[in-house]
Order: sequence, then C-alpha cells, then structure tokens
Amino acid sequence: MKFFLLTGMSGAGKTAALRFLEDSGGFCVDNLPPAMMLQMITLCEQNKTGAFAAFSVDVRSGAFFDAKAVSDTIAEVRRLGHSAETVFLEAGDDVLLSRYKESRREHPLSGKNTSLPEAIAMERGLLSPLRETADWVIDTSQMKLRDLQKRLRTLALGGESAADALRVEVMSFGYKRGLPREADLVWDVRFLPNPFYIPELKKLTGLDAPVREYVLGSEVTQAFLHHAGDMLTFLLPHYREEGKHRLVIAVGCTGGAHRSVAIAEAIGAALRAQGWPVTLGHRDIALEQARWQTGGAEEE
Repeated sequence: MKFFLLTGMSGAGKTAALRFLEDSGGFCVDNLPPAMMLQMITLCEQNKTGAFAAFSVDVRSGAFFDAKAVSDTIAEVRRLGHSAETVFLEAGDDVLLSRYKESRREHPLSGKNTSLPEAIAMERGLLSPLRETADWVIDTSQMKLRDLQKRLRTLALGGESAADALRVEVMSFGYKRGLPREADLVWDVRFLPNPFYIPELKKLTGLDAPVREYVLGSEVTQAFLHHAGDMLTFLLPHYREEGKHRLVIAVGCTGGAHRSVAIAEAIGAALRAQGWPVTLGHRDIALEQARWQTGGAEEE
C-alpha cells in the first residue's frame, strides 16, 4: 500500500488536494497528529483501506507538531518497508496573503500579537525541515485547481486515465415520477417508438431482448445514439479535464421501464467500449413492474 504525507503552507491548497485524493479512491485523514502516523499506517495495512492513503500533517496540530519528529517518523515508516512519499505544497507570501484576505479565515499561527505576514514567516521556518526532505514540492501560486489535480493524479495514481479520473453513472427513469436530482445530463427519449403499445412487449422491460430489439431497431433510435455518442465523446474528456470525478447521465421515458432502460443500457455499453468506467441503474423499473402486477394500465 502506498502512503502520502501531505504537508506545506497554510493556504497553499492542502484541503483541496486531500479532497481530490479522497475522491480518487484514497483513504485520507486531515490534520493527523504526527505521533499517530505510524499507528495509522499500521491500521491501514491491516484493514486494506484502499490502493493508497494520504495524511495531512501541518502546524494546525499545534503543540503536537514537530517537523523533525515528522521526518523521523517518515524514515521509520520506510525502514519498516512501507512506501511513503512526502508532498509539500507552498505558495508565495503575496499569494497566501491574498488567499487569506479572500477567505477571511485566521491563519493557524496568527493571534493578538502576531500579524498575518508574521504568521506566514513563522510557518515557513517551522516547515523548512519538511520542505528540504520532501519528495515533491508543488508551488500552487499560479496553479488553477485542475492543474493541481493533474499533478496529484500523476503522483498518486501513476498518470491520467479515464478510469482514474471520471466515473460515469448511466440511469434510466420515468418522467411521471420526476427528474432525478443527481443528474448532470438528462436525455428525454419519449420521442422514440414506444413498446408499451405492443401487447406482447407491454409487460416486458428494456432489459428483455424483444423490447431492446424493438427500440434499438428504429432508424430514429440509431440516429439518436449516433449523435449522443458524438456528444459524449466530446464532453467526457472536457469534464475530466475540469476535474469532475462523477458524471450522472439520466435517460427518461414516461414510465421508466422500456425506452429509457434500453437506451441507458446501449449508452453504457458504448462508453465501456471506449474505456470509461460505467455503472448502470434503473430507478423506476421495479415500480413499473409492481404496477403491472397490480393491474395498472395507464398510458405510457
């Protein structure tokens, strides 16, 4: 298991970095007291918490923080055979001053008798031993969030790929039960041929071959899938580039059991073929089947 110690200047982006690493599948702990690092690493190894773990350690620990003790702990972790790397985030004094003024937050070392510039200078001094021994020093002064995420992705995940950076969820739903609030993209497929009006297909679903063949066999459906595929081929890399980790594509028909299910399955299969990690879900299919069993027959 790989371990990262995330440290550096307050205001340099450690919170955003840790959040990104957590969204990328890491086990993350913010503001971990240095004395607990070795114990936490042992627990992570024993419980197989994930592919990697990241711990944020900095001056917020107050009296618990000692840069030399942190360095000694990292050396001990490595001596015991663990893979551990230190990532140090920093930024220029003028940038840190500006960020603190914008956020209106207090620096962890500032107080009644300590100004913000003095607190920043004091923190640089306290952290200098960790900066000197860090495996990676990242200056975020001119970085946008997505640039920092790219750098972290390379360090923690070994590079950029669709599987590492963006998870796609494709779901079907019925408009009569409302739009799914979690959706990022919504496609209304109620313009497609409706199997509900074919007696032998009425009580089947888009997961059944006869319904799937009926829906996908239409020229209109094929044209729609072609255009939808082109749109997703264009959009998904750009969402990934912006640092989006989860994209929910919702496909809706009237009841959520026939057309939307078949189309969602087709879109999911096409995205998987392109290498994107896809999960499929059908929000209303069970509700529709239950309605059919109780004799419900309103028009779809």
